[in-house]
Amino acid sequence: MDKDNIITSSNHSITLNERKNLVITGVKKIDSFDDEEFLLETNMGYVVIKGEELEIIKLDTFQGNVSIKGRVNSFTYMESSTKKEKEDGIFGKLFK
Repeated sequence: MDKDNIITSSNHSITLNERKNLVITGVKKIDSFDDEEFLLETNMGYVVIKGEELEIIKLDTFQGNVSIKGRVNSFTYMESSTKKEKEDGIFGKLFK
């Protein structure tokens, strides 16, 4: 396949099935994750996913798809300034 024929999708969707299987498309990168929280950068902004016993089941970096399983309690889109504030946190404020 020629590089010129590769189509990159800019679509973004979130599919939640029975609060325990989450599929997200249009993921640019995973900033952080643990078993209670994921921070993902998507084509439509940053998304925070909170829950219990969360884990990555499938990661397709070429297509930008992520599958997560566990109990999903919430997912929230953040403004870019909110991400900056979160990164600064307590340590950022202490060492400025």
